[in-house]
Amino acid sequence: MKKEIYDCLLCGTPLNDSVTWKSLLGNEYPKTICAECENEFEPVLKTENSADVISLFKYNDKMQDYLHRYKFMHDVVLAKVFRNQLRKHLSKRQEIIVPIPIHELKLKERTFAHIDELLIAANIPFKHFLEKLTIETQAQKSREERINTPQLFKLKQNVSVKNKDIILVDDIITTGTTIKHAQNLLLQKGGRSVKAFTLIRG
Repeated sequence: MKKEIYDCLLCGTPLNDSVTWKSLLGNEYPKTICAECENEFEPVLKTENSADVISLFKYNDKMQDYLHRYKFMHDVVLAKVFRNQLRKHLSKRQEIIVPIPIHELKLKERTFAHIDELLIAANIPFKHFLEKLTIETQAQKSREERINTPQLFKLKQNVSVKNKDIILVDDIITTGTTIKHAQNLLLQKGGRSVKAFTLIRG
């Protein structure tokens, strides 16, 4: 797989990594950030995850900066930063990959669906089963308000999830309200199992 990025996407330092046999065989994408930036992201320990929700990284200062630049500064190329990690964890899953959707009005404002772009960058196939009902974000609410939030999603028209195994994908989990709403809806509509995967645990 050809090297496509020559400077770290986060700090601009030249990337001096040589092409590896894994990248040549197509098993791994060339790196897009330098080792120094990579080491600033703090992994979530296996013991901190549950069987139903797996997260990769903690929400530290480096991740906060990354997420701000990616989502709110509209730096869509940053979708490539974690593509190897996403591919490692999702490419061999047997469940249907379902991204948590962005509301249509938010999509127009942001110009891209950030979860979709993460999956596209990692070459992970996915399907849209859900529609977002509100433009409100959970980040704007207190913990109590999040817990008492009315249902955030509806099933897309002409979609059936009966007896399907699903894994939801989102960028970050904090109280888990967004994931729970999506899980509950999909299970109520006949889904056989609904697990979740997030890039970040807040």
